[in-house]
Amino acid sequence: MTAVLIVDDQAGMRRTLQLMLEKEGYVVDTAASAGEAAERLALRRPEIVITDLKLDPGSGIDVLRRVKRDSPSIPVIIMTAYGTIESAVDAMKLGASDFITKPFRSAEIVLKIGKALEGRDTAGQARRAPERGQGKHWFSGTSRAMSEIAAQVEQVGGTLLTVLITGETGVGKSHLARLLHARSPHASGRFVSVNVAAVAEPLLESELFGHERGAFTGAVQARRGLIEEAHRGTFFLDEIGALPATLQSKLLGVLQDREVRRVGANRTQPVEMRVIAATNAQLEQAVARGEFRQDLYHRLNVARIHIPPLRERLADVPVLAQGLLCELSRRQGRQHTLSAAALQLLCDYDYPGNIRELENALEWAAAMAHEGEILPRHLPAGLQAGRAQRACGITAGTLSDLERQSIVDSLARHQGNLAETARALGIGRTTLWRKMREYGIRR
Repeated sequence: MTAVLIVDDQAGMRRTLQLMLEKEGYVVDTAASAGEAAERLALRRPEIVITDLKLDPGSGIDVLRRVKRDSPSIPVIIMTAYGTIESAVDAMKLGASDFITKPFRSAEIVLKIGKALEGRDTAGQARRAPERGQGKHWFSGTSRAMSEIAAQVEQVGGTLLTVLITGETGVGKSHLARLLHARSPHASGRFVSVNVAAVAEPLLESELFGHERGAFTGAVQARRGLIEEAHRGTFFLDEIGALPATLQSKLLGVLQDREVRRVGANRTQPVEMRVIAATNAQLEQAVARGEFRQDLYHRLNVARIHIPPLRERLADVPVLAQGLLCELSRRQGRQHTLSAAALQLLCDYDYPGNIRELENALEWAAAMAHEGEILPRHLPAGLQAGRAQRACGITAGTLSDLERQSIVDSLARHQGNLAETARALGIGRTTLWRKMREYGIRR
């Protein structure tokens, strides 16, 4: 569970925010001052800090500076009253991830936290490319769509063509971008990723293009932008549809001239990189509405790969589930298997959250299945309900074979003990007896 540190000198506000976030499943710690926050930070490392701008004694800026000095990867959200928004923007230039004005609703702060945590991994951090096979389980399957994507990756992966990846949230656009980078001539360089929607607009220009010392209040030293960090590597722009119109022309200039100008600089810096962009929006419609530059769209849409939603290729679910489960077992050092009944439930779901929802469901089920075998009762409640009555290509005969084998294997593991076997399978003893008679299984 995500650990949050709340810093506010008003006890009522601390308590309200604590209850608000605990209802959402967060683990919350609180501090009443900048000094107390420093003590909390010395004892344990939260995953995100939320601090009021005005503290007595101290200030939210003190908390921000302490966090950025000792643990720069921890995002900090500034809480502020309406009249001090300007100060909050200045705080963001010093490294705050976002700000929120009081009063606010639970949904607003939860959304801010989600964006800040996502931005922690994508904004401002240049990373080496993953191993060649990482993320491959997201693109395994037997459907025609997966075959076409595999062919496209082979065609453009070894080039430096600019690629636009489209598809709904959760289909694996960022995973595909990493696979393309791993196959490119710049594979030995850095894979630099930024989620455009996760970075607050006042900070986005500096994050992308960098800045010179004194370019704005708080710019105490020059800083390379993410585009420069991607030199001789790959630059991945996720959620490109959220790029503000004010920065679209500047990005277009980078793509055309292959050089970047920092904020406040007089000279440009040459950059050689592969550019990959991704979006879950219809960019063509945004162009028609005048919200996205047509020339920038054509610069990005050199090679295009579309990832269809999982509900349109449910035949891939068995292979995807097994691949994701193998990867999960490898990470946890504990073997997990799927029962036939659990697999059928996975195949009868429509996955509004796409592959990410399938992966999350398997992680949850693996945590619930203490004996290693995942049964229907271990899956998330929403998935157990089987909202979509769509099969994924498993025939009744094949499922019967899987169910029969599952019973045989479980009986063997429990040395023929029917009570333990029924408990492990998540069914009653009467049902187990009936299934054994139906499949001709001897005790």
